[in-house]
Amino acid sequence: MKKILNLFDFKQKVNYKNEILAGLTVAMTMIPESLSFALLAELPALVGLYGAFIMGIITAIFGGRPGLISGAAGATVVVLIALMKSHGIEYVFAAVALAGIIQLFVGIFKLGKFIRLVPQPVMYGFVNGLAVIIFMAQIEQFKHKVGDVTVWLSGSPMLIMIALVALTIAIIVIFPKITKAVPSSLVAIIVVFALVLLFNIDTKQVKDLSSISGSLPPFHIPDIPFTLETLKIILPYGLIMAAVGLTEGLLTLNLVDEITKTKGNSNRECVAQGAANIANGFFYGMGGCPMLAQTLVNLSAGSRARLSGIIAALTILFIILFAAPVIELIPMAALTGVMIMVAVGTFEWASFKALTKMPKQDIFVMIVVTIVTIVMHNLALAVLIGVIISALVFAWESAKRIRARKYIDDNGTKHYELYGPLFFGSTTTFIDKFDVENDPDEVVIDFTESRITDMSAIEAVNKVTEKYKKEGKKVHLKHLSADCVRLLNKANAIIDVNIIEDPTYKVISNK
Repeated sequence: MKKILNLFDFKQKVNYKNEILAGLTVAMTMIPESLSFALLAELPALVGLYGAFIMGIITAIFGGRPGLISGAAGATVVVLIALMKSHGIEYVFAAVALAGIIQLFVGIFKLGKFIRLVPQPVMYGFVNGLAVIIFMAQIEQFKHKVGDVTVWLSGSPMLIMIALVALTIAIIVIFPKITKAVPSSLVAIIVVFALVLLFNIDTKQVKDLSSISGSLPPFHIPDIPFTLETLKIILPYGLIMAAVGLTEGLLTLNLVDEITKTKGNSNRECVAQGAANIANGFFYGMGGCPMLAQTLVNLSAGSRARLSGIIAALTILFIILFAAPVIELIPMAALTGVMIMVAVGTFEWASFKALTKMPKQDIFVMIVVTIVTIVMHNLALAVLIGVIISALVFAWESAKRIRARKYIDDNGTKHYELYGPLFFGSTTTFIDKFDVENDPDEVVIDFTESRITDMSAIEAVNKVTEKYKKEGKKVHLKHLSADCVRLLNKANAIIDVNIIEDPTYKVISNK
């Protein structure tokens, strides 16, 4: 019983009022976003809401940390648009389930820890890019369709929309100065909703996107041929969706860790995401991942436990079953205002201050990640590009750090004391350090402050020893660490490295 309580974090002190109100607020912001992205991918509206409910309930209970909100996110559904157009909804469900299986195995084999390889400039770029995407998505609410063409609102409809959005933002900004007992976002939605109903204001409402009435998510095995050809079709989409979901999810988890000063479990989050997406594939959902915007709404409303996520998911289900006619009347202006403030809160304004202190290469990485995120809406690709650039910069800087202190002892032996890592990027500089022709007959290369890290480094050591060998001179490798010795021993079948072992360091010692 104690293990079960620990699993669900029931030992944590819960502020039930904050959790319930936060959950309701989150649900109100998730509904229009889920509908919008479902319609964008030409999926039925209920597929988006089912995805939000299934992702929300499973990850809220079993996810990697309290406070993290998952749902039918645009970042993942964008991946499936091409598949939907080319092969239809059944293949979409199969790809979502496959993405879940991939995520499940990532969690089981504890690969979630590799998110630590994402540098801070990449995090800044990811968050800033996502903030811009959230903001730009709200601009679409100031447009409407005339036939098959989307045009800007004009006249009274535009003025009403602007006024209601401005009122929503004003309430969100001012209300916390009066009291923080109730989330300001929820208050803003209720006030604008009441004004529109009371004065019968003609403005866009949730029902203008789609009807959200329905039943419980039905069990459904994807109606596709279970063949190798089908796997070839859905595998690329499943892999990309899994990567996008895990990238956005684990980066969001890290962000929540920073905000709450607590520690989440990345591998547990991967397992929960995977299980939720598998369930989506078999219960008519479009899948998803953790949602940064809704998570920030949740945290800003005071939530620090799992209950708010559960409340949000159950609220969405309740609305589908019973309260759709009421929720469909909520003005889109209120939800747009909430999401605009979320975008403002999401943006890392501190990154502007950091521009004067960050190295130029980090500034470049941050800007590239931001631009790729905004232009391509592909968070996984943006982060991958950022990590690759950062890794190349690190390799270049590390390559410049290899250096050698040289001296000749009383016995006439020349010593090269190396400093810095020896790897593929620093091998050329390493080789250039040695004066083979003019060195004495005996040379010691001391690795006390250096390490042999890869095959290129082994090859570089081999080239140096071969040069001395041709000159009839003897080389000793000294003070190699145990792992370096193992690396050299494993390479003996490929290359010939001159290494003499001693009992202490397993290499020659002049002591």
